[in-house]
Amino acid sequence: MLTRRRIHVEGVVQGVGFRPHVYRIATQNQLTGWICNTARGVTLEVQGVSESVSAFLDGLRLQPPPLARITAVASEEIPCAQEIDFCIVQSTAGGHAHTLIAPDIATCPDCLRELFDPHDRRFGYPFLNCTNCGPRFTILRTIPYDRPNTSMQPFRMCAACQAEYDDPANRRFHAQPNACWQCGPQLALLDANGNAIPGDPIQQTIEHLRQGAIVAIKGLGGFHLAVDATQPHAVARLRERKHRWEKPLAILVADIAAAERLCNISPEERSLLESPQRPIVLLPRKSDTPIAPQVAPGSPELGIFLPYTPVQHLLLHSGNFPALVMTSANRSEEPICIDNAEALYRLRSIADSFLVHNREILLRCDDSIVRRAQQHTMPLRRARGFVPLPIPLGRDVPSVLAVGGELKNTICLTRGQEAFLSQHIGDLENLAAYGFFEETIAHLQNILEITPQAIACDLHPEYFSTRWAMQQSSLPVCAVQHHHAHLAACMAEHSLSDAALGIVLDGTGYGTDGNIWGGEILLAHGAKFERKAHLNYAPMPGGAQAIQEPWRMAAGFLSLLPEPQFTEGLACLQSLYGVNTGAMRHMIDLHLRSPLTSGCGRLFDAVAALIGLRSTVRFEAQAAIELEALCARSTDTNAYPFEILAGEPLQISTVPLFDALLTDLHKHSASAVISRRFHLGLARALADATASIAQAAGNPPICLTGGCFQNVFLAHALEKELRERGLRVYTHCLVPAGDGGLSLGQAWIAAQEIASKTEGNP
Repeated sequence: MLTRRRIHVEGVVQGVGFRPHVYRIATQNQLTGWICNTARGVTLEVQGVSESVSAFLDGLRLQPPPLARITAVASEEIPCAQEIDFCIVQSTAGGHAHTLIAPDIATCPDCLRELFDPHDRRFGYPFLNCTNCGPRFTILRTIPYDRPNTSMQPFRMCAACQAEYDDPANRRFHAQPNACWQCGPQLALLDANGNAIPGDPIQQTIEHLRQGAIVAIKGLGGFHLAVDATQPHAVARLRERKHRWEKPLAILVADIAAAERLCNISPEERSLLESPQRPIVLLPRKSDTPIAPQVAPGSPELGIFLPYTPVQHLLLHSGNFPALVMTSANRSEEPICIDNAEALYRLRSIADSFLVHNREILLRCDDSIVRRAQQHTMPLRRARGFVPLPIPLGRDVPSVLAVGGELKNTICLTRGQEAFLSQHIGDLENLAAYGFFEETIAHLQNILEITPQAIACDLHPEYFSTRWAMQQSSLPVCAVQHHHAHLAACMAEHSLSDAALGIVLDGTGYGTDGNIWGGEILLAHGAKFERKAHLNYAPMPGGAQAIQEPWRMAAGFLSLLPEPQFTEGLACLQSLYGVNTGAMRHMIDLHLRSPLTSGCGRLFDAVAALIGLRSTVRFEAQAAIELEALCARSTDTNAYPFEILAGEPLQISTVPLFDALLTDLHKHSASAVISRRFHLGLARALADATASIAQAAGNPPICLTGGCFQNVFLAHALEKELRERGLRVYTHCLVPAGDGGLSLGQAWIAAQEIASKTEGNP
């Protein structure tokens, strides 16, 4: 008996070979009908005997294409029709967009075999791809995902490519970026003045890199600046020109064997490196490698990733480099370059030559960065390979635009049960970054067709993102306290809709009392929160200058000690760094330019300064990162004491910590021992305070969030302490614990506030 069903499928079902996959399943089951892309996803009709239709539906749900992600399937029985085959029909426009857009995905094994097969017509072609790999998000103007709506629109397919595109048995069947040497994008190598350099672009680029040149290379989501990672002078020139003095640089290696020659890699880390997302993975470095020390000075780790574009494979394979530095093509803190003319202008004083192509990049998208922490993956920067896949929220929420914070900015849009977190935008400290911020808001709203009901922003009135939000007079604005947003981001990630207790640790956030927060224990419920405990306040002599000069924070925390420890501590700082501690004492005593902070990041700075790690930092959290690295050099199990002071809220006093630390300094204890005792003591004190609060609050789940939880040693030690006290602990696995996840938390809180008002709750 014949039956016919109309089926609507939502999720990541465009640009991932979904229609040809359905075509094959339908023909295998001898079904007739059709399929097309729509604004909401994919619509299809199938007709055949009941058993075959049921088998088709099972195959659709259980065996989707590798890159597809089905979020909803709706099916209804309809009258049978007269037809003789199954076909793919033209996409339909119109209606409210609800399809999910696939991220850019690394070159698949099938394409890689073709790339290096001398008998294949795409041998050495730098832009080969198929339905299982290649660019998606960064070439898309609008949906549905069809070639005219992408930056491949100017490239008309040749007869051979068109035949592949039209052949249901071919893996390039309806692969929108399909191209070859004859009809697709092409490479060119330009000098610093934009003049073409004759010869094969790949071979010429390899020769430039061997000679120590800095080459700007256009990729999927922007340009990289590349040098040979084994040449110290080349890496030093890159740092000087880019103004990135000490922050580690990412390196690209040919394959997993090359990565294992440089770093110790666990099976889980290997899986991350080889995943289709191809993130940069932070890995413990081996002691004897050819990598120039300037790549990651003073760091026990290297940021490594494997090739994800044909160009990268060709450069590593033909050049036989142990590794290439591949860092974002920009000056420090500016957005990455994406346009050829833009790159020639902005990078003219950095790059010696430019490997460009003529396919337009429509949206900037940096490389993602992850770190393995115990049993889960910790995202440090969420961008290429992951964006624009949504974060599932577990319930319907109103549509909100959240604009994030000032540093590591991202934006977030909510729709139904999903939150769409943008790619990493960066620090909103210059006009170019602010322009990228506005560009990202417009682009995401356009391709997702989301009209927000409200805007959420940080409580700090001087953040550029907050100012932008306040200027949008057509929508209500919800200002969210910084650390509350951090906690809400972790709650949203785990769909925690009831009360949760958060340990929120970072460097800086605007507090409701006008002070600078950053070492907080908060209790959140709905759109409200209570501050239940915090690290004691300490002065920041010099204000923001204390963030750049950790010895100032050491002076601030030492000022909480009684005499003679305060004087002894200042003498230690003066001996270490030759600084004017008398002036610092004067500022602190008179409360001159010395705002108060409870920031945990500032506490790390103070400890790092006292043990002589550094008096100044060249990038964010540098002192804290180096302090964490010391922990691995010691097996000491002692923990420094803290004191929990009664009150509302509780205060976690650092006075006993610094008293014990100074005692160890007098004993000439090893820096590694001091670092480890500090980490263990902080974890124990936070766990003790949290357990006390949790018991009184009915033992809600505990969320660990904020930038300090990118410190794997602290995160593991604290999680262990909490679990030993019988508490449920949640950490970030989908979005960064730092400010890169802030917009998700803002959106979560604003959505609940809107829902509460709609339901008539106070």
